[in-house]
Amino acid sequence: MLLNVIEAGEGDRVAVLLHGMMGSAESWHRVVPLLVERGFRVLALDLPGHGLSPRDPDLTIESAADAVVETLAQHRSRADVHAADGRAPLAVAVGHSFGATVLAAAAPRLDPALAVYVDAPLALQGGQERAALVARYEHDRRTRMSPAELRRLRPFYSVDDAAVEARAAARFDPATAASVSCGADGQWSAAPGSIVVRAEPSAWVTDEDARRFEHGGVTVRSIPGAAHTVWHSHFEVFTAALPEIFAPSLV
Repeated sequence: MLLNVIEAGEGDRVAVLLHGMMGSAESWHRVVPLLVERGFRVLALDLPGHGLSPRDPDLTIESAADAVVETLAQHRSRADVHAADGRAPLAVAVGHSFGATVLAAAAPRLDPALAVYVDAPLALQGGQERAALVARYEHDRRTRMSPAELRRLRPFYSVDDAAVEARAAARFDPATAASVSCGADGQWSAAPGSIVVRAEPSAWVTDEDARRFEHGGVTVRSIPGAAHTVWHSHFEVFTAALPEIFAPSLV
């Protein structure tokens, strides 16, 4: 499966962005221009069942990872690079929530120089009842389709944030998203040297999760008071927490 990609920049370093559940590639609309300024060629993907990418009612984390790998292999080969395999080297990969879990499953094949996981435990509780979960996602989708309602529920959203996330909700396929939680439980690892950025407190990454990551050689950075979509609520703090990517000196 080939996924829809928003591409920006012409740098010789590639940065890949994977959004969270019910988001889209557009969710990174504030992050992408900053990465381009820092010299990256940015590839922001719509995951299966999101944005303009295909639907898949049998989706798993592994098949979503396969789609990411296949899509990036095609797009990275278009760059004018000097890599031995003809592909642009993947400098950075950032995943949020669901997208972070997909990134963890794909990372051994993508081999990014740096992987960043945003507010995700990289674990999945399976065994969900499909019809009930589809119905819940459909209810959530309809609630999020109104920019005004989104701003009421999330006052930290800008007008542009609300418009982008409302459009993502309108394009979201509940059946695809529900499928990933209807199989077995799953847990994925982050390679030593990776970074986890989490809200504090986080409903997703517990203190125990943070200790587990750190025990595995992963750096954990917490942002007090941040929302689950950390860069929406605390953009400047989020980017400052990742100088490896956003520091101006990298240009």
